[in-house]
Amino acid sequence: MERPAQDDFLELAAPYRRELLAHCYRMLGSVHDAEDVLQETLVRAWRAYDRFEGRSSLRTWLHRIATTTCLTALEVRGRRPMPAGLHGTGSHPDDPLRDNPEIAWLEPAPDDAVCPDAGADPAAVVAARAGVRLAFVAALQHLPARQRAVLLLREVLQWRAAEVAELLDTSVAAVNSALQRARAQLQEVAPTQDDAPAPLTAAQRDLLDRYVAAFEVKDVHAIVSLLAADVAWEMPPFESWYRGRAHVAQHLELRCPGGPDDFRLLPIAANAQPGFALYLRGDDRAFHPFALQVLTFAGRTVTDVATFLDLTLFGVFGLPESLPADHPVASQV
Repeated sequence: MERPAQDDFLELAAPYRRELLAHCYRMLGSVHDAEDVLQETLVRAWRAYDRFEGRSSLRTWLHRIATTTCLTALEVRGRRPMPAGLHGTGSHPDDPLRDNPEIAWLEPAPDDAVCPDAGADPAAVVAARAGVRLAFVAALQHLPARQRAVLLLREVLQWRAAEVAELLDTSVAAVNSALQRARAQLQEVAPTQDDAPAPLTAAQRDLLDRYVAAFEVKDVHAIVSLLAADVAWEMPPFESWYRGRAHVAQHLELRCPGGPDDFRLLPIAANAQPGFALYLRGDDRAFHPFALQVLTFAGRTVTDVATFLDLTLFGVFGLPESLPADHPVASQV
């Protein structure tokens, strides 16, 4: 008896799972939402696979379904901003922190979920890593959903305009117009696709080591000395954010909990950028999840620190639920 076409589908689709998740993440700005939409995409594709005629590659067909599913999801989901995207000027640290849990904030994504395997085509790796940088994904959230889809399909996935027009049931001229508008809007607020993330230099790795050491002893002066003069410090779900070393230092001294030896930092790789999971000492003396930080470099300085206080992200990154009270400082690991 001939096997149903669906029997082979999951095996054939498996190599595309990571890039499909990355595409959904770029569209939605949430790794949680992206996982949900990816599962829906695979279910839809599995059900329709016996009617797949092979007029395009399986990869293209899956991306068509994923894009359509994302656009449907975005009809009921708002954009996911970062605090600086809501308020163009930073807050003053003397003002009360504005917590807004009603906003669905942008989420970071672990590299091992959205970046290609090391064995992938080098050009594809560079393009994919550039496309998941935090500033780029944050900027995408300012675009209308269809413009977002056009930009990603044309610029990241390298689809032809005619292919995008067919998917969106529009004209090639409309696709080109949408692409021009999307590029113009992103030009001032996001890195370009040509600004691919490079491997960390020895100087940058040394700075990260000093950052960890300073944070674990809560040496605020040492922490801010490693940041750019006009650093941006964001902390979703707080709308408040700070610009510049002085404001960041005042926040860390007066608002950030913990003191010397109260933090432990574990390295993470998020959005093709370096970052850390921060654990704070509790009343039981053990260290418990506090926040995830994603750092953006410009040369040898850190220009942006995005601090995500959503503790569910620790599970997304596969991080420990706690660290023992005697967990060593980074210099002893």
